[in-house]
Amino acid sequence: MLEIRRSLREDLVRHLKKPEITLLIGPRQAGKTTLLREIADELQVAGKKTLFYNLDIQKDQVHFIDQETLTALWHSLTGGEKHYIFIDEIQRKENAGLFLKGLFDLQLPHKLIVTGSGSLELKEKISESLVGRKRNFYLYTVSLQEFAHYRTDYNFPDRLPDLLHADPALAESTLFEYLKYGGYPAVITSATEKEKLQTLDEIYQSYIERDMRSLLQLEKTSAFVTLLRLVANRSGHTTNFSDLAQHTALNIATLKKYLWYSEKTFITHAVSPYFTNKEKEIVKAPAYYMLDVGLRNFLRGIFDDPADRGMRFQTMVFRLLESKFRHSAATIHFWQTKSKAEVDFVVNRGFSLLPVEVKATALTQPKITRSYRSFLEKYQPAEGWIVNRSLREEMTIGSTTVKFVPWYDLLT
Repeated sequence: MLEIRRSLREDLVRHLKKPEITLLIGPRQAGKTTLLREIADELQVAGKKTLFYNLDIQKDQVHFIDQETLTALWHSLTGGEKHYIFIDEIQRKENAGLFLKGLFDLQLPHKLIVTGSGSLELKEKISESLVGRKRNFYLYTVSLQEFAHYRTDYNFPDRLPDLLHADPALAESTLFEYLKYGGYPAVITSATEKEKLQTLDEIYQSYIERDMRSLLQLEKTSAFVTLLRLVANRSGHTTNFSDLAQHTALNIATLKKYLWYSEKTFITHAVSPYFTNKEKEIVKAPAYYMLDVGLRNFLRGIFDDPADRGMRFQTMVFRLLESKFRHSAATIHFWQTKSKAEVDFVVNRGFSLLPVEVKATALTQPKITRSYRSFLEKYQPAEGWIVNRSLREEMTIGSTTVKFVPWYDLLT
């Protein structure tokens, strides 16, 4: 079976030369362990020495009682020779940040590569303890770019957008499969629809039972599950906290805490409204998106609803934008006025605004909505995008160049 190649791999391999801890963070079942195993195997083929621990496994956990016990074991195994030491699921270790800090400060000859599910303990406590001692890398579920390369057998590494533009049938089949099942690696590689649905169920149950209940000591699991289903159903819409509180029987403070949990475990992402007044931006209610469209569909219990295609496409475009601007100072917002004029996304690049409207239809000619025109008239950005399924075109509105961008042009 063809392996799914992850675009983060090259960055991780380059960082192996650095003395800092390589810290790989991401949601459960995103492929972190698989990626580490691949890198460890490559190192061994190159003649490098490795050790691999998985703290989900009891026989590996016992070695991590304290630093003295662990370093004594490492010395006996390595004889002081440099090894690449992989530690998977570090969040299982209590006070993991302080534990890793102690290991790093011992100035051992080894390189540490550490992973864990995107838990609160990992993201918050470990990061606080390891300032200046680690670099974070984030592995999300398979992106649409990675999926499209996988579906085309990696035969078009530099020409994927042009291929999909020239082959509409391939573009549509690739898009619709991703919009239905999402990007969890085990789901992608499952052979049948039944297997895909079973795998999504296992991922979801594992997330609830292992991350949210045990790790976060969540008291009201049923309320959290209800909240996730409501967020999935209302994805992309401005959040009404009072209504959510009523449906989940949670007070608003607890509700917001649970939503924060869902963000820190890479299940959801909050998008705040755009205001020129930054204080308004902070206090106004955000919209939430599920980071994996397949999990969103699973939570809704509907995988191929034509009436929901627009929001699934919008969810996918948000993921593309988030990936495209992740390593910049840009922030992603939505725009909405009291008169209900809306723009799906506004990318604030500091020096300029980029309004992005999403159209899940196969446009045949360029046209814009009244709401989008209102934004252009108010803010006069130099450029705007209409992300759609197939149309490549440009038009000028006032001082703005509006580009009609097929979704696959965002894969580069």
